[in-house]
Amino acid sequence: MKTLLLNNAEVGQLIDLDEIYEAVKEGYASYNNGLVIQPGIQHLNKPDSHATFDFKTCLDMGSGFFSMKSSSGGFDDNVKIGQLPGFNLVYLFDAETSACSCIMEANYIRNLRTAAGAAIANNYLARKDASVYFAYGTGRIGKASLRATMRIRDIKEVYCFGWLEGDNEAFIAEMSKEYPNVKFYGCETPEEGARKADIIVSVTLARKGPIIKKEWLKPGTHITEIGTDAVGKQELDPNCFDGTKIVNDSIEAAIQFGDTHNAIEAGVITKDDIYGEIGEIITGQKAGRENDEEITVYDTVGMGIQDLAMGVCIYKKALKAGLGTEFEFI
Repeated sequence: MKTLLLNNAEVGQLIDLDEIYEAVKEGYASYNNGLVIQPGIQHLNKPDSHATFDFKTCLDMGSGFFSMKSSSGGFDDNVKIGQLPGFNLVYLFDAETSACSCIMEANYIRNLRTAAGAAIANNYLARKDASVYFAYGTGRIGKASLRATMRIRDIKEVYCFGWLEGDNEAFIAEMSKEYPNVKFYGCETPEEGARKADIIVSVTLARKGPIIKKEWLKPGTHITEIGTDAVGKQELDPNCFDGTKIVNDSIEAAIQFGDTHNAIEAGVITKDDIYGEIGEIITGQKAGRENDEEITVYDTVGMGIQDLAMGVCIYKKALKAGLGTEFEFI
C-alpha cells in the first residue's frame, strides 16, 4: 500500500474552518459515544530546558483510522537556524490493516484543531448574547481561536493581551483587517481584558503569569483555557474552579495535566466537582449553559481524537484533489 505524504503548503490548501469545526465536533461526539480508544498523552522533556515532545494517539472506530500526532515545542534556538521552535506531524493508519495511509505536516492541525475545539466550547458554554471577547495570548492559536469563534458567534468587541512588546498592536493590525466591524482594544494587563469579557480564551505559554483570578470574572463569563497542558503550567487561579461549571475535553487528561489538576492539588475542588465533558454536551447527554449567571470553565488539554478527526478530513480531501506525494515503504 502506498502512503500519501502531505507537506505544510499542501495541507494549507485543504483547510476549511467550517469543515474542521464539524470534524472536531463529530470527533468529540464519537469519544463520548464510546467509539474512541485514546491512551494518555506521553510527554518527553529535554532536561534543563523548556523543550518538550508530546505524543497523542487514538483509534476512532467510527472513521476506521488509528492516528498519532507528534508535537514539539520550546526549541528556542531553532530561530537562529531559520526553523520554527517546534515541529508537528500526524500519522494516519488504516484500522483494518494497520498500513500507514498518510503522513502530514501538522502545524495547521495543531493550531486549527485547537481553535475549533475552543470555538465549540465557546458556542456551547458561553451566553447566547455574549459579544465581548478577551484573547489572553495573541499568537497563532490565539488568532485562530478568534477566527473560529467569529464564524459561530456575533463578537462585537475584542480585547487582547500579548506578552511581548508590540504583540497587541500586531494582533489588532492583522485581525482588524479581517473583521473591520469589530472594535479591538489592547490591554495593559490581563485583568483589564478579563473584567470586560463575556468570553475569555486563554492560550499562553502558561509559565509567565499572571494567572486569571476569579474576582476578575463577572457573572455569566465563560473561560476556555488552552495553554495549561502539562504539570507545572498554569493559566487560571484554582479559585476560578470554585463553584463554577467545569467542563473538560477529557476529564482524565485534565486532572493529570490541566488547570483542573492544579485546582484539585490546591484542594479547591475534587474530581466529583467536574460537571462533564464537552462531548456529553454535544450529544445531549448533559446540558450546556443553564442560565445567564453561571460562570463556566472549559479546561482542555487536547485529545488525539481532535488530530485524528481533522487529519482524516484533510486526507480524504487530498485524495479527491490529487494533492500530495505517494511513497512506498515496502
